[in-house]
Amino acid sequence: MADTETDDTEAEAPAALRLPARAARALVLAAVFTCAACGLVYELALVALGSYLVGNSVTQASIVLSVMVFAMGVGSLAAKPLQRFPIVAFAVVEGVLALLGGLSVLVLYAAFAWLNLYVPALVVVAFAVGALIGAEIPLLMTLLQRIRRQDAGSAVADLFAADYVGALIGGLAFPFFLLPLFGHIKGALLVGAVNAVAGIAVVLWLFRRQIRRGARTALWAGMAAVLAVLGGTYALADRFEVSARQVLYRDPIALAERTPYQEIVITRKVALSGRPDLRLFLNGDLQFSSVDEYRYHESLVHPAMAGTRGNVLILGGGDGLALREVLRYPDVRSATLVELDPQMTRLARTYKEIADLNGHAFEDPRARTVHADAFSWLRTATRRYDSIIVDMPDPDDVATAKLYSVEFYGLVKRALAPGGRMVVQSGSPYFAPRSFWCIEKTIRAAGLATVPYHVDVPSFGDWGYVLAAPTPDPPKLELAPSLPGGLRYLDADVLRSAAVFGKDLRHRDVDINTLLHPRLVEYENDEWKEA
Repeated sequence: MADTETDDTEAEAPAALRLPARAARALVLAAVFTCAACGLVYELALVALGSYLVGNSVTQASIVLSVMVFAMGVGSLAAKPLQRFPIVAFAVVEGVLALLGGLSVLVLYAAFAWLNLYVPALVVVAFAVGALIGAEIPLLMTLLQRIRRQDAGSAVADLFAADYVGALIGGLAFPFFLLPLFGHIKGALLVGAVNAVAGIAVVLWLFRRQIRRGARTALWAGMAAVLAVLGGTYALADRFEVSARQVLYRDPIALAERTPYQEIVITRKVALSGRPDLRLFLNGDLQFSSVDEYRYHESLVHPAMAGTRGNVLILGGGDGLALREVLRYPDVRSATLVELDPQMTRLARTYKEIADLNGHAFEDPRARTVHADAFSWLRTATRRYDSIIVDMPDPDDVATAKLYSVEFYGLVKRALAPGGRMVVQSGSPYFAPRSFWCIEKTIRAAGLATVPYHVDVPSFGDWGYVLAAPTPDPPKLELAPSLPGGLRYLDADVLRSAAVFGKDLRHRDVDINTLLHPRLVEYENDEWKEA
């Protein structure tokens, strides 16, 4: 195809390569492999970032993947005229892709933190990255044919084989290597640098004799500039992330950790009175404030402990605060806490202010910790429990909504001993009434009798719970006669009033939440968006 070149930046000579044709093809296919891996990492990084920042992973994945696939088609068509000068065009495309893909996470984080324009920015970035990825294939096909003429079917098979295997490696590298070791921003920047080297250096070195000296020098300089920008940004990434993260939180950040499961942030503020306010956030959602967490946890735990309570199961609650309330009862023989994230329970044990807050509950010999997904763990659990406390994060995406499904509550029912009780934190009946009553209705659909109730937790507002039992009649909302001392908020009068809902908060027409129809995600996202 060299004799058809019309662009004066690429020489007219036939393929004069630095390697034999077989080795040259292998090198180009290696570049295809690497670029495909980088492209998939960009996609996964955008999906994961949206899940962390906005929640609703299904919606985020749908936006990113649909926009990028559409843009890839647009990019493929746009690359048709570029096939007249494929070497220069491919080098430019890869340089821009490396720069944009590498900076994509940082740009979107900034749009979320400072501009409140995350979704529009996501669509623009996903389209631009997708279009550049789509332009790669036609140009790479032209380069392969330039090295050695080949049947179109065989050439396509070779190219797509390298592309798909590269996508496999990129898909596995993102969650198991890049994210744990480098984090979101640095991981994307590192991949951008790899993309630049693989996409530009290999092609420019291999086809250097087919590009005029001026164009070659400009392309090498462009690659160096891309690497310099990515490298400089990498050096400043930690400082940027700290600044951007702080914008999202009202109080100074005392600790921030990214685990394989979530982002953990602890903030600390000291009021003029000298009373500190320590707050825990998971993926941006408040889990507790040290100022009033006792209201939440006393209301959650003690109504469920009014019955038999020799063996207690806590699902979630990795901060140990519900466990603290359970262990107040001397007749509790064992308390099993099932928490997905080992980092959360490690912090609850070792971070002094949280450990002091939970009364070092994990050190109690009656306490046992299991690190597992609660849904999967319940499927194989054989032990029965007198009291089960479900203290899960709010169900704003499909991953957490399954922990509020009729199937999940069916598993909890199976794990309840005869005469046992279950309680579920159920969100706000004021700010998210459809979500609250959806949870209550879903628990009933699993064959449990329910009693909804709500209390005032200043950090959260009006907050609700559902007490349930595997009996024909609803369990009595009461406190144990042998209620331990030391409670700061809850008593019989408070609990009696907690069962009363205003006319505007009473039962609404809602659907139940199931694994295949996660209605709760829709309710949560709609209601909290308006709150």
